[in-house]
Amino acid sequence: MASVFSAIIEGQLPGRFVWEDDEFVAFLTIAPVTQGHTLVVPRKEIDQWQDVDSDTFARLNGVAQKIGQAVRRAWNAPRAGLLIAGLEVPHLHVHVFPAFTMGNFDISSANPHPTPESLDEAQTKIKTALRDLGYAAHVPA
Repeated sequence: MASVFSAIIEGQLPGRFVWEDDEFVAFLTIAPVTQGHTLVVPRKEIDQWQDVDSDTFARLNGVAQKIGQAVRRAWNAPRAGLLIAGLEVPHLHVHVFPAFTMGNFDISSANPHPTPESLDEAQTKIKTALRDLGYAAHVPA
């Protein structure tokens, strides 16, 4: 059964993409814990992170690491948070976000109503940082 992430990946639902390659995409979440909160998602529908083969999981985390570099740079954050929750959508995804406090790791305190302007700004900042880091080939136009 297709997930909401599959619909976003296929363009059936809107998404603010910051990364695209043959295997993975990264787009902003609609409920960020901090501005810049990004989801890294395999194109293939995989539910549980424990079920993905180790090579794919390593490549997924490689993309997450690059997104983490970008969000730290874009927000001058001391850390980039990384979480796998998986309760919200049954499609493997890694949360990456600028982290300033331990409270930023509490997904239940996410902002359910960020402004479109805030999301647009975050998308621009991450895409710029990814380009500056040398990943322009994976940054969508």
